[in-house]
Amino acid sequence: MQLRRATMTDFDQIMAILKDGAKQLAESGVNQWQGEYPSPDQIKEDIENGWAYLAVSDDEETVGAISIVTPPDHSYDKLNGDWLVQTDNYVVIHRVAIHSKHAGNGYATKLLQAVIENIRDNHPEVDSIRIDTHEDNKAMQHLIDKMGFRQVGTLHGVYRADETSYVYELVR
Repeated sequence: MQLRRATMTDFDQIMAILKDGAKQLAESGVNQWQGEYPSPDQIKEDIENGWAYLAVSDDEETVGAISIVTPPDHSYDKLNGDWLVQTDNYVVIHRVAIHSKHAGNGYATKLLQAVIENIRDNHPEVDSIRIDTHEDNKAMQHLIDKMGFRQVGTLHGVYRADETSYVYELVR
């Protein structure tokens, strides 16, 4: 799995992957990404800040999208919990999606492995990696746990009113 930094020419492809991800979540009974989030403006901001990446398989097919956000990430301003490491040197993984036509091939695991390895190998300044997911997104929770993250708290109403997300952290 390789990560390729997205440009504005990738905008439509990223939006298609995320919309497909929202459809997959809905079909699984997960009420995540069913509103305005992630919005086109959010994805444009991700691209402009260099946070948006495409996941490219070993056979050079684009299979997914991900955002790796640098601090400060105000999504966590109202974290109900405690970080494992109190630091300003972290990154946050947001907006992870593998297109449904590539589902079942282990690409989500490979994608998170690639991100973690890239950060560990190329960014010694990063003390921790943070991520969150909807309380009903059991598949993502399982993946996050499998990758070694520890749950550190919850968020309420950050992405949508009355929505709870579980927050995780992986220390370098």
